[in-house]
Amino acid sequence: MQIGITLASERDLRVLLERILGEGRRFTHAEAGTLFLREGDFLHFAVVQNDRLARELGEEEMKRLLREEPLHLRELSLAGHVAQTGDVLNLHDTYMIPPDRPYGFDARVDARTNYRTQSILVVPLQDAGGNVLGVLELINALDRGRVVPFDSQYESLVRALASQAAVAIRNARLEDLSFKDALTDVYNRRYFMIRMEEEHKRHARFNEPLSLALLDLDHFKEINDRLGHRAGDAALRDVAQLLLKHSRSFSVVTRYGGDEFAIILVNTTKAGAITYGERIRAVLEQHTFGHGTTTVSLGIASLPDDGVSADDLIVAADRALYDAKRLGRNRVSA
Repeated sequence: MQIGITLASERDLRVLLERILGEGRRFTHAEAGTLFLREGDFLHFAVVQNDRLARELGEEEMKRLLREEPLHLRELSLAGHVAQTGDVLNLHDTYMIPPDRPYGFDARVDARTNYRTQSILVVPLQDAGGNVLGVLELINALDRGRVVPFDSQYESLVRALASQAAVAIRNARLEDLSFKDALTDVYNRRYFMIRMEEEHKRHARFNEPLSLALLDLDHFKEINDRLGHRAGDAALRDVAQLLLKHSRSFSVVTRYGGDEFAIILVNTTKAGAITYGERIRAVLEQHTFGHGTTTVSLGIASLPDDGVSADDLIVAADRALYDAKRLGRNRVSA
């Protein structure tokens, strides 16, 4: 399966998970889907996709409403049953499950979003050793706009995808350990340099815009001097998580060094990058940190506007960040 090659080559776990769910939906014509990752006795919501709700509510509001607390494997959920047994569930109507089955459907999310989960295909992300790393749920197969049951022929196809996905997830998690910053749990500078080269090659090949945002906490030294390094570390962790929350899934958030973060904005024009920068600046300015409030300065640069090479992009963004600091901080410069 060609998708296996694509999955194996993806280093970014967040992008990988979005791609796995997207491919599963494409194969089966599913309107929506969820991907869970297993951690011990719990399943955690990792990715949610729903075309109808995204149109009606917007992407961020949809994800907020669809995300649930982790599921314990002992709960009588569809995903929990699949994770424990390794079975595939192909249900024509989640609201018509016989009461003697060892699983059930929780309709609370449907009620909260005014959405009806009818047909569902639930597949374990299981490696060759039989280890279940997660669960893939594909929801509401569509045929000319109507919800129909999932064809049984899809079961073996999606199981094959899921087994390849399990291997890719395991490899990505292992690679994550060497590429993640221990304090903030975002990618480190080493990973930034690798991805920057990769994205620059993609930019050159497909003539897609590529942007970079460099972000620096204002007066960070004062936080450390006045409140201690624990307060400074907590602020860095908060900034990292807010960046992840308010960046697109295919943007690459990294800790560049010290109190500086670098965000690679794939297929994003300079105007789009400036809009992103202003949104991030406002989010962080309004956030209440453990020590109080903090502002940030951002430098934005883009290809082809600011050069031709990856180095050109980094130098231009660094220069723009310097200007933002020089002009009074708490601003975006490009």
